[in-house]
Amino acid sequence: MGTPDFAVPSLKTLVEEGYEVLSVVTQPDRPRGRKRVMTPPPVKEVAQELGIPVFQPEKLRKPENVQQVVDLNPDLIVTAAYGQILPREVLEVPRYGCINVHASLLPKYRGGAPIHHALIRGEKKTGVTIMYMVEALDAGDMLAQQAIPIERDDDVSSLHDKLARVGAELLAKTVPPLLKGEIEATPQEEDQVTFAPNIRREDERIDWNRHPEELFNQVRGLSPWPVAYTQWKGKPLKIWRAEPVSLAEPAAPGTVVQVSEDGVVVAAKGGGLRLLELQPAGKKRMTAEQFARGRNMEPGEVLGES
Repeated sequence: MGTPDFAVPSLKTLVEEGYEVLSVVTQPDRPRGRKRVMTPPPVKEVAQELGIPVFQPEKLRKPENVQQVVDLNPDLIVTAAYGQILPREVLEVPRYGCINVHASLLPKYRGGAPIHHALIRGEKKTGVTIMYMVEALDAGDMLAQQAIPIERDDDVSSLHDKLARVGAELLAKTVPPLLKGEIEATPQEEDQVTFAPNIRREDERIDWNRHPEELFNQVRGLSPWPVAYTQWKGKPLKIWRAEPVSLAEPAAPGTVVQVSEDGVVVAAKGGGLRLLELQPAGKKRMTAEQFARGRNMEPGEVLGES
């Protein structure tokens, strides 16, 4: 059971390791892009390439959908970013249980956006946890963990790809001893729990009264989706890439200090943020050099004002 790109390596690994994948359960096709073209989830595309039957219930909890899973009589259910909480009736079906590949070091960052929040909060490491699924969100006992460092140049895309690979590798190591009964699950420490809820629109807006390091983490923790933004001339200005810098002279937060081919420097609390890739409303994503050539922005302008 999985939906986005994150789940694809895990599916491929199970097939490569010789397990019989009876079915792939994924979310329904959704409209994508400006033309709203109905697009299948990445996991569905791979499943079809592999010749695996695909089941796409809008709501898995419906009795007829639960029954379809029950009828498969699986030994094990593996989920990876499926997008729905499994009902108790499904959790009780496989004799070896339901396990989940989750992109954080649980009990930290339970929820739907663990990669985003680990970056936004400036974590130095993250990882993957494989745990038993329960009816509560990401709260099951843990079977295995693998940590990796978060590099300075990581964003959501690069960290996602690393964790997807790590998750698949960890899954391959975990399933054999699980089936042999050789793994002892470890309960999560409830007093260490943090959450990573789905990103809201207000999480994307840059507050120039925050420290540059926090803004740097916010930008990379939202790139390439959904992308941090500020207001410029009353319209959103997306910030794809940035870096913290020190300022020779302090300026009011949000004030444009410099516009050059090296970047647009904007004052923040206790320093500045150099904008390296930007996207004005109605324009394509561009480098600071491309942006500066347009000479649309001048030092002294204030960003963030509606």
